[in-house]
Amino acid sequence: TQQHVSSPAVFMVPRLLPSTEAQPFRLSHTQQHVSSSPDQTRPAMASTVSDSSRLNKNMREYYMRLPQHGKVQVTYVWIDGTGEGLRNKTRTLDSEPKSIEDIPEWNFDGSSTYQAEGSNSDMYLVPVRMFRDPFTLDPNKLVLCEVLKYNRKPAENNLRWSCKEAMDAARESRPWFGMEQEYSLLGIDKHPYGWPPNGFPGPQGPYYCGVGADKIFGRDIVESHYKACLYAGIRICGTNAEVMPSQWEFQVGPCEGIDMGDELWMARFLLHRVCEDFGVIATLDPKPVTGNWNGAGCHTNVSTEAMRGEGGLQHIEKAIEKLGRRHTYHIRCYDPHSGLDNQRRLTGHHETSSIHDFSAGVANRGASIRIPRQVGQEGRGYFEDRRPSANCDPYAVTCAIVRTCLLDATDEEETEKGQKKD
Repeated sequence: TQQHVSSPAVFMVPRLLPSTEAQPFRLSHTQQHVSSSPDQTRPAMASTVSDSSRLNKNMREYYMRLPQHGKVQVTYVWIDGTGEGLRNKTRTLDSEPKSIEDIPEWNFDGSSTYQAEGSNSDMYLVPVRMFRDPFTLDPNKLVLCEVLKYNRKPAENNLRWSCKEAMDAARESRPWFGMEQEYSLLGIDKHPYGWPPNGFPGPQGPYYCGVGADKIFGRDIVESHYKACLYAGIRICGTNAEVMPSQWEFQVGPCEGIDMGDELWMARFLLHRVCEDFGVIATLDPKPVTGNWNGAGCHTNVSTEAMRGEGGLQHIEKAIEKLGRRHTYHIRCYDPHSGLDNQRRLTGHHETSSIHDFSAGVANRGASIRIPRQVGQEGRGYFEDRRPSANCDPYAVTCAIVRTCLLDATDEEETEKGQKKD
């Protein structure tokens, strides 16, 4: 007799392909709510990662260990014409640069970065800050650059230029800043990383500063970014999981003057570069998921030498009064689309103030300006402007604060300045 042997079952697992959709992920309220409570059945997570992240990293490490024979790789980083995106390219220098003056200017095709027409596309890259490279390691460098047009005037989105002017004018006040950069992790399909494929995780509550596989998604990315910033020389001072699952925050500062914008932009570059290695996306969209979920901001902490000294609270109160008189101006400066992005976030809900109203209070996270409780008790310190969006330009934010609080700029002056620029 012949024995019948059944063939093993074959399970076909469909390969998830990257979505071509360019818009941030939006879940409709008609989609199924899926609880993250451990006592309920939960579907498997299905976040997609990029094909490049699946390449053989051991093979890459072999080449990365090869000697450079005294040569140095310098990666130039700049802000593109969107005012949000970052670009980079690398060149070889014959020796390790010891200061920013040792790094030559370079150029690039501005017609491919939304910064110039093809008929006159060469743009200048002017090095302004040098950092250690945590990806190719010493002696290689990262260098942040300003962008100048063919006539060596600042490109339209080069807000560092005017920020530097304001910081130089206010140098005696010694303005310090600390910025809290919130961001959200997405799969390559633009779906929030770690979320159920066809619904929501459990409601907000257990995720903020949480721990555990059912509460935290992407910690490896966060810790890698933290170490990369420390290696590079960025003054990153902390990180934490945020209120919405897959949302995180890191803080940079205190930094004085123009250094704030320089270091936050490079920290953002490192974030995107680390996420590239892991095959996921870091979005700075101020409201990446509609509905009852927190948005993402870039709360900005501000102090001057007078605010930090004895009786500093009165200087903080004066600055807040000035900010209140120019609320509309600051809203225009606090996201790259003159307030349109922040409209989705500053609703008066989810720990935000209304975009239409200005408010301030001690320990009030629903106000435009928060005075920390400790500052109120000690009578000196700093204040927190909670209005800037996650995708703000830190040069625009810190410049606006300095011009309003320290240089006593008026709306009329800003209008006249804009007309002259046009």
